[in-house]
Amino acid sequence: MSFLKQAAILSTVLLAGNAAAHGFIQGISAGGKSYAGQSHWSSEASPGWKANNGDTGFASSLTGPDIICHNSAVAGTQYVAVAAGSAIEVTWNTWPESHKGPVLDYLAPCGDDCATIDKSQLRFTKIDEAGLITANPQRWASDDLIADNFKWTVTIPSSVAPGKYVLRHETIALHSAGSQGGAQAYPQCINIEVSGSGTNSLSSGTPGTQLYNPTEPGILVNIYTTMTGYDIPGPAVMADGSSDDSGSPPVPSSSSRSLRPSSTTLATSTRPVSITRPATTKVAVVSTTTDAPPTTNPAPSFTSTSAAPSTTFTMKGRKFVCHEE
Repeated sequence: MSFLKQAAILSTVLLAGNAAAHGFIQGISAGGKSYAGQSHWSSEASPGWKANNGDTGFASSLTGPDIICHNSAVAGTQYVAVAAGSAIEVTWNTWPESHKGPVLDYLAPCGDDCATIDKSQLRFTKIDEAGLITANPQRWASDDLIADNFKWTVTIPSSVAPGKYVLRHETIALHSAGSQGGAQAYPQCINIEVSGSGTNSLSSGTPGTQLYNPTEPGILVNIYTTMTGYDIPGPAVMADGSSDDSGSPPVPSSSSRSLRPSSTTLATSTRPVSITRPATTKVAVVSTTTDAPPTTNPAPSFTSTSAAPSTTFTMKGRKFVCHEE
């Protein structure tokens, strides 16, 4: 096989892996009932907000309007019925192992009709968060998502008052977050209708465009260093929400976790302490470096000599060797 053909095949494999690297919520369930998630390609009515993310890409700005419910999101027309104190399960179509980071959930009241709400008027309260579960070895919330077959369960706090709300479920990928602008946010919004006897109307939340600061520690962070903890970005979790933010070694399931300091009383974690992750099949590529992936993707460079039996080239910061046959 010629050198150019080998290089073309390798480039295609790497680029295809990047293109298929992201996901979206394809299903929702609560109270024994299932609902379709949002899909860029489907016209089916759904509680999920439809976003212009057919490429399964991320919201490019942490402070722009697309960070609220993803790119050019349009409100869903249905509602997930859920009682305060009970859980909603969301299922992603996929999530890549390399895209490590936190998983966060917010609620925002939407008045009489979430389908007609101006998303810029939504005020979000964080009800659930999970970040660096263990620091050595690193285990992130995204790893738990993958290990549970791309499912995530969030409990609606029992104090939430009856009414209609937008649930904002999000993963933030930190594989390129070592430089400003490198963190990748994947927010997804879902209309829900809460029943119960709670009295907290969540009227003092935060606009979606103000949830994150591009330079805060949980957004601008190099995860390829030795970490002893992680500051989950965004506002503090509400008093009876759920937080898993220890960043410490595993502890017995009967023990409580140590959470980050906060002026708000935080709930103890409901996440599993240890998870046996499913086996994965990977395509191995010979590389001469183990450095963290760069935040930019330069074009590959090639070097060749007529006397050498092999040819080397560099792509995305890694050196590859192609042998002539």
